[in-house]
Amino acid sequence: MTMLPPPLAIGPHTVQPPVVLAPMAGITNAPFRTLCREFSGGKGLFVSEMITTRALVERNEKTMQLIHFDETEKPRSIQLYGVDPVTVGKAVRMIVEEDRADHIDLNFGCPVPKVTRKGGGSALPYKRNLLRAILREAVEGAGDLPVTMKMRKGIDDDHLTYLDAGRIAVEEGVTAIALHGRTTAQHYGGTADWDAIARLKEHVPEIPVLGNGDIWCAEDALRMVRETGCDGVVVGRGCLGRPWLFNDLVAAFEGRPEDFHRPALREVAQTMHRHAQLLGEWIGDETRGVIDFRKHVAWYLKGFSVGSEMRKKLAVTSSLAELNAHLSELDLDQEWPESADGPRGRTSGNNRVVLPDGWLKDPYDCAGVSEDAELDTSGG
Repeated sequence: MTMLPPPLAIGPHTVQPPVVLAPMAGITNAPFRTLCREFSGGKGLFVSEMITTRALVERNEKTMQLIHFDETEKPRSIQLYGVDPVTVGKAVRMIVEEDRADHIDLNFGCPVPKVTRKGGGSALPYKRNLLRAILREAVEGAGDLPVTMKMRKGIDDDHLTYLDAGRIAVEEGVTAIALHGRTTAQHYGGTADWDAIARLKEHVPEIPVLGNGDIWCAEDALRMVRETGCDGVVVGRGCLGRPWLFNDLVAAFEGRPEDFHRPALREVAQTMHRHAQLLGEWIGDETRGVIDFRKHVAWYLKGFSVGSEMRKKLAVTSSLAELNAHLSELDLDQEWPESADGPRGRTSGNNRVVLPDGWLKDPYDCAGVSEDAELDTSGG
């Protein structure tokens, strides 16, 4: 029996199954998107890592590299992060005029204190008029390109913003909304509130609502859709060190659970090598690519029997030859361990939210946000 839900429409683009790779700073660059897309058979939507609008407008060299898409990436999806309506508008128009993307997503989900203390990230939607101004500039500047947004429930349980933000998004012409079912105060701790996703779907039936939070396996994605009525899912930390999760997601939504992928360590090691190699080719330097890959090692090896000394060696490799030499010493015949499933990535909470002085006094009055809030560490 097929579990395939209705296709997800993002403007003129049809996403089937309705599965989206969440933008993650320093993670969802072109090499990682390539791996996820290959495992999915090209199905789904794979969004770039977060791009700051100020750096884009200033044509920062690193930023210009980040917005480069492989010719096989269709549609090309860019996530932008900005705090100033004028700068956001300029960035969006630049993307349109230079034909750099087919879809623009806006990030309002970052809980990092050094961002929220300046009024950016997940703190920003509390200022309703500022949020509206940013969305209006983005949608007007985008023309025919669809604009979507990703956000959190609010600052904390006493300052929830997601329903107001959702209504503002509809009124300003946003095409779809993704909701991470946590507050800023929760960071990545606790349990995602899927009921909030259901409430948002009921509140803004005019546009698709995507659910995000605690999707660690394909069955979680199906359960989220079933329990919340959301139109699709956004998967972030669950795919860290596990790009083949997108194979499982496609199989689940198409009613083919027998095709779930549980690779033995040998295949995991091969994927690790390919990931590091792709990073080196993308950066243009093998050593830098392998160094960038180091942060992925623990995620790939989660649950496998690999000694602490070997893990340390793998975490300090600086060449593909060295990486391969260390991997070849492992017991590569190990089957996929059950302990490799479940949460991965950041899971800690942070109950202290740092905000600008007087930020919560008036949810509408706001003179603007400091450009210091626009950092390249944003996530959601």
